[in-house]
Amino acid sequence: MNQLDFRGRHAVVTGGATGLGHAIAQRLLHSGGSVTLWDIDGAAARRAALALGSQARAVEVDVADADSVAQALRQTTDAVPQVHALVNCAGITGPNLPLWDYPPEHWRRVFEVNVHGTFLCCRALAPLMRAQGWGRIVNIASVAGKDGNPNASAYSASKAAVIGLTKSLGKELAGVDVRVNCVTPAAVKTAIFDQMTPEHIQFMLSKIPMGRFGTPDEVAALVAWLCTEDCSFSTGAVFDLSGGRATY
Repeated sequence: MNQLDFRGRHAVVTGGATGLGHAIAQRLLHSGGSVTLWDIDGAAARRAALALGSQARAVEVDVADADSVAQALRQTTDAVPQVHALVNCAGITGPNLPLWDYPPEHWRRVFEVNVHGTFLCCRALAPLMRAQGWGRIVNIASVAGKDGNPNASAYSASKAAVIGLTKSLGKELAGVDVRVNCVTPAAVKTAIFDQMTPEHIQFMLSKIPMGRFGTPDEVAALVAWLCTEDCSFSTGAVFDLSGGRATY
């Protein structure tokens, strides 16, 4: 594993108890930093933090709830002097159905977590980063937000919104040393597959020219770099991890 420089820095990773969030937290720790795992499953987050070691903490939070995010921020900043990076990894897929059959309540929930959750966490932490004069925000979007996956309209639309949010916030913070970027993976095999039908999983695999799914460690490597000082001239940018699927 290549050594990145995140020494002396602290990151908040949402959805950090499992999957991509957990892999990203591991990579940041390996790079010399410390992390706070924000997750709706507090027990899982605490177990994950314990397994990661003394430089990891856990906070239970519903990223879709503004009061919960505010409380999580207070708990985090009570324990650490500064937060240098935010990785918005918490997300859900929603059901795999054609749009005309899509239940409105599921559509709303996908947007509440994927879009409103990203907005609320950025809104909470961006002022701290502006005040300290340094920060890195990385939002996990998806290649589905660029291509649009059939039978996944809510997920695709929500990830397109995350891309737009990233570009807007990146421009708003371009005058200070706070960089805001997003990553658009193709399918990465994690527990989120449990929310998808086998047919939809096979469809996603068929679109990847490399003929395999990505791995959490591959995503973590890019995200960790985006959290470092070396990422100095990229902001409002979209970084593909698609195994060749993305064409723009």
